[in-house]
Amino acid sequence: MLIDRRDAATFCEDLRQRGRQIVFTNGCFDIIHAGHVRYLTTAKSFGDVLIVGLNNDESVRRLKGANRPINTQDDRAEVLLGLKAVDHVIFFGEQTAEALIAEVKPAVYVKGGDYTLETLPEAAIVQSYGGRVELVNLIAGRSTTNVIEKILTELR
Repeated sequence: MLIDRRDAATFCEDLRQRGRQIVFTNGCFDIIHAGHVRYLTTAKSFGDVLIVGLNNDESVRRLKGANRPINTQDDRAEVLLGLKAVDHVIFFGEQTAEALIAEVKPAVYVKGGDYTLETLPEAAIVQSYGGRVELVNLIAGRSTTNVIEKILTELR
């Protein structure tokens, strides 16, 4: 289910009151590939409910450049919500997910192994209320950028 950002804190508090352990991750998830699916499946294994903070279209452009995203935020959310591991999606537009994490207060925050606790600005927020951070190994060579490059190479 797509959660309105204005309702995120209340929605998540209700989940916690019902004894559900919230796992949170975030990203652009522009062109879903096997690396994403494995990452999200692993993330879900850390708790009961997986919520994905999805960068809105404008924030993807700021992060990835004028030609991105390839898919609109609504299409990216629909694809994510079609995956067995993903329970909920919340759009956000900030440079980092710090403010959203402060609202969601997940028990577990998951990011890719290309980060460290020192390079992950959200980690301090999660740890401040007793949550934990899990860094998941990425699958080498699996990225949206690589998919786009392969398509462009084939078209040349």
